[in-house]
Amino acid sequence: MRLQKYLSQAGICSRRKAEDYIERGLITVDWEKAVIWMKVTGKEKIKLENEAIVEQKKQVYYKINKPRWIVTTCAWNWDSAIVDIIDIKERVFPIGRLDKETTGLLLLTNDGRLANYLMHPRYGHSKKYVVEVFGPIEDEALDKMSKWIFILGEMTKEAKVERLSSGTFSIILTQWRNRQIRRMVESVWHEVKKLKRIQIENIELWKMELWEYKHLSEKEINNLFKRLDLKR
Repeated sequence: MRLQKYLSQAGICSRRKAEDYIERGLITVDWEKAVIWMKVTGKEKIKLENEAIVEQKKQVYYKINKPRWIVTTCAWNWDSAIVDIIDIKERVFPIGRLDKETTGLLLLTNDGRLANYLMHPRYGHSKKYVVEVFGPIEDEALDKMSKWIFILGEMTKEAKVERLSSGTFSIILTQWRNRQIRRMVESVWHEVKKLKRIQIENIELWKMELWEYKHLSEKEINNLFKRLDLKR
C-alpha cells in the first residue's frame, strides 16, 4: 500500500500529515529517505525521526482542553507540544490543529481513517468556537461574518454566528483555513482577544479544565461515526 496510507493505518498521523513528514525527509524506509507515492508491505524498517514505527492494533479516542502556547503537533521542535502534556500509553496524534494562542477542544487518536474524514475540507464538518474581541462588536460586523468575507483570495462559506455578550459571540464553521476566525474578525475591523473551540461535530468540551484530557465515551464515539457515516 502507499506509504502514507500505511502510516495512517499504523496510527502515526493522518495521510495528509504523512505526506508532509515524507516531503520534509522525516520518514525512512529501510534506512533510505522515503519519497511520495512509495509503496510498502509493512515488513520494512520504517522510522519517523529515527523512531521505529510499530503498527497499533487498538484504536483509541481522546479529547483534551488545550491551553495557550501549546502547539498541536507530535513532531519534536523547540515549542511545547501536545505530547508534552499528556500521559497516554498509546501513540496518538491530534486531528487537525489549533494555533498556539487558541484554547479548547482537540481530538487525539491513532485512527488515521477518522482523522482523514474530519480533516479533509470536502466533508465540511462543523466546529464551534467562542470568540471574545477587544471592546464591543457591532451587529453589522456579526452579520457580515455570518455571510461571506473575502480572505486569503477566496470568499468564506456561510457561518452561524450568535451574540453572547457585547464583545463575545459564538461561530460555527464548516470550513477551516489558516487562522480563519482571526482573519474574519480583522476584516470587520476588530481584534480577537480570546478564541476557544468548544465543539467538533457532536463532541463537546463541556466543563473540562485546561490541560485535562479523557477518553471519548462509547456514546460519543458511536454518534460521531454515525454522523460521518463510518463503520467502526
